[in-house]
Amino acid sequence: MEHRKLKDQDRDVDLAGVDLEGTRGKDLLVPVIPLSTFGGVPGDRQWKRKSLVTIALTILTSSQAILIVWSKRAGKYEYSVTTANFLVETLKCALSLAFLMRIWNREGVTEDNRLSTTLNEVSVYPIPAALYLVKNLLQYYIFAYVDAPGYQILKNLNIISTGVLYRIILKRELSEIQWAAFVLLCAGCTTAQLNSNSDRVLDTPFQGWVMAVVMALLSGFAGVYTEAIIKKRPSRNINVQNFWLYIFGMMFNAIAIFVQDFDAVMNKGFFHGYSLITTLMILNHALSGIAVSMVMKYADNIVKVYSTSVAMLLTAVVSVFLFGFHLSLAFFLGSTVVSVSVYLHSIGKVRR
Repeated sequence: MEHRKLKDQDRDVDLAGVDLEGTRGKDLLVPVIPLSTFGGVPGDRQWKRKSLVTIALTILTSSQAILIVWSKRAGKYEYSVTTANFLVETLKCALSLAFLMRIWNREGVTEDNRLSTTLNEVSVYPIPAALYLVKNLLQYYIFAYVDAPGYQILKNLNIISTGVLYRIILKRELSEIQWAAFVLLCAGCTTAQLNSNSDRVLDTPFQGWVMAVVMALLSGFAGVYTEAIIKKRPSRNINVQNFWLYIFGMMFNAIAIFVQDFDAVMNKGFFHGYSLITTLMILNHALSGIAVSMVMKYADNIVKVYSTSVAMLLTAVVSVFLFGFHLSLAFFLGSTVVSVSVYLHSIGKVRR
């Protein structure tokens, strides 16, 4: 009965404010792993599992931007970002398939977990896959205008875009606390970017803000659209849905390689410019979504809020030593306000 209860709770998870890409950034997308994939969790071990996934999510979230910046050489990416994106999608697809194979071994192949599908079912996946492609490519190019700590702050704007799009598309009501949290989030992001040491009021230039807003809109729309797909057939195994989403992601990234980096790949090779840091970055992008899904199963949303808040400060501290980042009072106050707004958004959900 407890197992059945947990499975029912899985279907009611509210994904608002969660970057389903995760993987696609910071994003969740990203397999949401059924509890049966891992097996039951004994009560006396639950707190250990909760601590483990909290630490894992915090490390993965804080190191995401650091690894992207660190993978540069002389301010440029020596590797092709389209090939890196393609490998992230491939790894996610492989992980989804591995989870499915484990389920097949335990439960057998059923109507809801089989890979075979219909054209009508898979025809909805190209739209979010294309949105995530653009968003993930922008994730690399935005670092021409922002540093790693600034990126960690600005990417929280996707909470606003996701919440507003939920209200518009899914007609989901937002509480007054959540609307207030949006205002605080904007104020926190702006405060963190204040620059008193130059003629510019904000540390991030206009181009960086535009890219951050576009990324937030793409992430929010793709996340809301993907949840609508998942809830259209709630009995369908989430790993099957993720598998087909990642298949289209691989296809679109292959097209991006052909259009943008075909000559470089043909002349220098697919893995030209790759380093240990690049490999760790790819693994980080793929595993971040896994960590988010494990938090959803073994912990709670407060853990994700805690991890996000700690990751912002941890990214700033590490960047001080790696990239000479100046940890100003404005950044500290801004990140604090952002953390509070994320927490308020989390606890302010309308009760149904």
